[in-house]
Amino acid sequence: MVVEVLMIVGVVALPLPALVIGSRRLLHRTGRASTDERTDRMELVLLVTGRLIGLLLLFALSAVTLVSCIGGLVKGLPVPSLVYVFFVADLLVATLVFLTVGRLRPPPARRRATPARR
Repeated sequence: MVVEVLMIVGVVALPLPALVIGSRRLLHRTGRASTDERTDRMELVLLVTGRLIGLLLLFALSAVTLVSCIGGLVKGLPVPSLVYVFFVADLLVATLVFLTVGRLRPPPARRRATPARR
């Protein structure tokens, strides 16, 4: 019973915020741009597709883990052993989303270097 509660807290603490932040920044692009418009569009399509697949996987793993753990607590049944695998995979995908989304604010501006003494 304690393990199921810890799994619920773990899903609420890491994967659900990752899902929210990742969905907010789904269409965000980096500052890079190439000279070819077609290449830019293709890059955006691949980027959005990859992020969308990752977010859908994160949502599915979180939903299965939460439903299994809450159902197990309500009914008093043990959760299937595959739920533990889903929980670990959920944490790993959430970490991947956090690391690939990057910062929410732009990086601080770099200070200009002072000229050498003359």
